[in-house]
Amino acid sequence: MANVTVYLKCDRNVEVQSEDVFLSDVGSLRCMDSTVAAKLKALKVHHFGSGDAKRCVISSLYLVKLMEETCPNITVQIVGEPDVLVEQIDVDRHKGWQQWAKCGLVCLVSFFGTAFTIMAYHNDVGINDVFTEIYRMVMDREPQGLNTLEVSYSLGLAAGIILFFNHVGGRRITKDPTPIEVAMRNYEEDVDKALIATAGREGKEKE
Repeated sequence: MANVTVYLKCDRNVEVQSEDVFLSDVGSLRCMDSTVAAKLKALKVHHFGSGDAKRCVISSLYLVKLMEETCPNITVQIVGEPDVLVEQIDVDRHKGWQQWAKCGLVCLVSFFGTAFTIMAYHNDVGINDVFTEIYRMVMDREPQGLNTLEVSYSLGLAAGIILFFNHVGGRRITKDPTPIEVAMRNYEEDVDKALIATAGREGKEKE
C-alpha cells in the first residue's frame, strides 16, 4: 500500500465527558484516504480511571507513535499544538438551586464590589469637591442638593461602562470581543501553559 500523509492539528486545551479519550477529541485530522482517517479518529489515546487525576497532558509525539502503530504506512505532519491538556469534566444538564444560588451570589458580589470600588475612587479624588467648584464657576452660586452636573456624570459613567464592556443585557454592541473575554482568554492560555510545563517537569506527560 502507498504511503499516506496525515495532517494532525491538536488543540491546546480539550474537555471531555467520557472516561475514554479518542484522537478525534484532542484535535482534527486530515487525510486523503477516508479509511485511514476513520480508523485514526477512532483511536483511543487515553483512559481516565476512577482514581486517576481528571487532567492529563498528552504529547503530540505520543499521538504520532500511536498513529504509526495503528497504520504503519502513514506519514504524520503536525500542524497544531505540540502538547494537549485534556480535562475530564462532569456536566450537570439540570440546573439545581445550588447553581442558581452561586449565580445570585456572584451577581451580588460583582454589583456591590463594583459600586464600592467606584465610590472609593470618587472619594480618593474628591469628586464632590470638584463638582462643587465647577458648579460655583459656572452658576456663580452654591449648589443646592442634586444638580445637573452630577446627574449627567452618573448617566455618562453608566453609558461608558456599557460601551466599554460591549454588552447591553444579553446583546453585544459590536462584533469585537469584550475586555472581560480577552482577559479570560489570556488567563486560560497562561493556566494551560503552566499546567503543561508542570506536567513536563514532573514527568507526568504522556510522550
